[in-house]
Amino acid sequence: MTSTRSTTVEVRLPSRMGFEKVAMQTAASVAKLMGFREDRIEDLKTAVAEACINAIEHGNRLNDRLSVGVVLSAGTDELEVKVMDDGKGIQKAPEKPDIDRKMHGEEDPRGMGMFLIQALVDEAEWVAGINGKASYVRLVVRLDKEPETV
Repeated sequence: MTSTRSTTVEVRLPSRMGFEKVAMQTAASVAKLMGFREDRIEDLKTAVAEACINAIEHGNRLNDRLSVGVVLSAGTDELEVKVMDDGKGIQKAPEKPDIDRKMHGEEDPRGMGMFLIQALVDEAEWVAGINGKASYVRLVVRLDKEPETV
């Protein structure tokens, strides 16, 4: 019988660039303990860093009186990461970036973070804050099971 209990790790970060690395390393440590492959851990680290940078820069607007909350919930076969800030959240889904135009300098090279996050995790959901509640992004990465050998 498999337990469905999850283990939760919480980190509170100052809204200053550079502290996303604390969340990256924490997520990597939890994923490693869960048995994730190294390539999936690297994807997770990138997605968590991008989500934290967005929370620091866009959600909390670099206000160092505000903090970014990171909650990691490790289940038996998936890791859920919530990155919370005090911003209003996104009001509409961004348009898909034109990678070629960005690469040729015809568009601002920024603005690809959400699409990068979506490409690196199994699930990504952005939730806008309502009635004074924090906005957050919810990321889910599933643990790949190794095929059994007979």
